[in-house]
Amino acid sequence: MRMAADALPSGAYTTFRTYDGNRVLRLEQHLARLEESIALMGRPSHINRELAYQTIRMALRDADYPEARLRLTFAIIEQAPMPMAQFFATIEPFTPYASTLYENGVACVTMPLRRENPHAKSTSFNVTASTIYKNLPNAVHEGLMVADDGAILEGLSSNFFAIMPSLMLHSEEARVLIGVTRSLVLEIAQGLVFSPIAANIKAVTQIQECFITSVSRGILPVVKIDEVMIGDGTPGQLRSS
Repeated sequence: MRMAADALPSGAYTTFRTYDGNRVLRLEQHLARLEESIALMGRPSHINRELAYQTIRMALRDADYPEARLRLTFAIIEQAPMPMAQFFATIEPFTPYASTLYENGVACVTMPLRRENPHAKSTSFNVTASTIYKNLPNAVHEGLMVADDGAILEGLSSNFFAIMPSLMLHSEEARVLIGVTRSLVLEIAQGLVFSPIAANIKAVTQIQECFITSVSRGILPVVKIDEVMIGDGTPGQLRSS
C-alpha cells in the first residue's frame, strides 16, 4: 500500500534510497532489520518478500522520480475486533546533501537522550527526532544522543564514529540502532582497530576525527561537537581519502 510521504502510522520502519533510478543497496538487510524491529516491539511477524518487492516496484513506477527516498512501515492498526497489521510504502524525491558539507564537515550538538528500545527503528522515535530537528541551533546539522554514563551513542537519524588515538575506531553497538550504512563502514574500515564501545563526551578533545553515517548522508565528516573543534576543524585524511 502506498501512502503520502508525510503520513507515518505507528509501528516500525526502515528507510533507504535508490541509485540509478531503481537500484537499492542492501535491501534484504533493510527488510531483516525491519523484522527485528517488529519483534523487539512485541509483534513478531514475517515480511513477505515478494509483497515488499512488489510494493517498492509500484511506488517507484508510480512516482517516477529520477532518484527516490523510500520508507517501508510495518504498522499495527488498532481496530475492532482485533488489531490488524498493514504494510505501507512512502516515497519522496531524493536530493543528495550539498557537496560543501562533505568538503567542509558539519557541526553537531549533544543532548541527554536515548532510544527506549535501541535496536528497534520505531515511528514513535521518529516523531521525537523530527521535533528536535526543528529546534536545533542554526548551522548545526545533527543532534548526538549521550547516555547517562557520557557515551556518545548515535545521531537522531545517524550512527556516530570516532577515531581516537592509535587509530582506534569507536562506535557504540549495544545501545544504538545498527544502521545499514554503519555495517558497510565496518566492512571497509581496513587498517583500523574497531571498538564497539562509544567515545565518551568527557574525552571529546581526544577525538582525532569523527563522522556520522546514514543511508541519505553516506559518510559525512563532523568537525565540531558542541563548542569543541575536532582536529584542526577540517575533514581529516581518513575521512576524505
